[in-house]
Amino acid sequence: MKNLTFFCLTLNPEHESMIKKLSYIPVGLGDNKFSEDCFTDKKGENIAKKNPNYGEYTFHYWIWKNYLENIKSEWVGFCQYRKFFIKENSKETNFNSFNSLNENIMKDIPEDLKNYDCILGEQSYVNNFKFMKFFKQNPLKIIFSPSYMFKKEKRNIKYHFDIFHGEGHLESAINLLDQEHKEDFKNFVETRSSFNPHNMFVCKKIHLKRYYETIFPWLKKCEDIFGFHELKGYGMKRIYGFLAERFLSYWFLKNFKVKELPIIVKNVSDYKDL
Repeated sequence: MKNLTFFCLTLNPEHESMIKKLSYIPVGLGDNKFSEDCFTDKKGENIAKKNPNYGEYTFHYWIWKNYLENIKSEWVGFCQYRKFFIKENSKETNFNSFNSLNENIMKDIPEDLKNYDCILGEQSYVNNFKFMKFFKQNPLKIIFSPSYMFKKEKRNIKYHFDIFHGEGHLESAINLLDQEHKEDFKNFVETRSSFNPHNMFVCKKIHLKRYYETIFPWLKKCEDIFGFHELKGYGMKRIYGFLAERFLSYWFLKNFKVKELPIIVKNVSDYKDL
């Protein structure tokens, strides 16, 4: 039996067969119609209607409530139709062919990684963005706090979130956490300039339930602040997914032994000859 159950999420039914060829389990999200063989977030107990705002977390909720106990492997992983974990020793950089992608993406847990609890993507640094990208998103914040633009050490996760996802929103969300996490997560976003991106992770199944029991009650509380109807623009519409992305890094790094692997951005639609 394989030691890793790997789900690959997509919005496009045309990706289903290619995902299967990669030996992943296809997951169809959004409003498009997928085959009966494709996993979905719409059956059983679900929050599928929140997908435009929660992103991939509507499927995580579905697993938590409907399927987690059915997973037999020791490890569970999640990737996307255009983002994949690459094997640690992979020398490939272009992935011009489907076979190249297929041979180099992560599909199981090798012996040398079994002592870890979780695998996350390599850190994404928020202090490397160009000035104009920050300015276009929130010119007033740049004007009234110009020192942040000239001192990279001040451009932390919280500052980046304020720029791209609404001033003070991350702080308001953090205040809804219980005491176990409130101060630690606040310190995390105020002292670090990087996080593990894309809401992609692989972890031991025994830890997944605990993560879900932490993240979903918090996001539900956040709905009382942000709601759904007034979320305009990509930075706000997907705010629950962006909150979860930052919390994911914090939670696993705080609690477990984490290994970071590269993530390749390569859309399976690029391989049109299949």
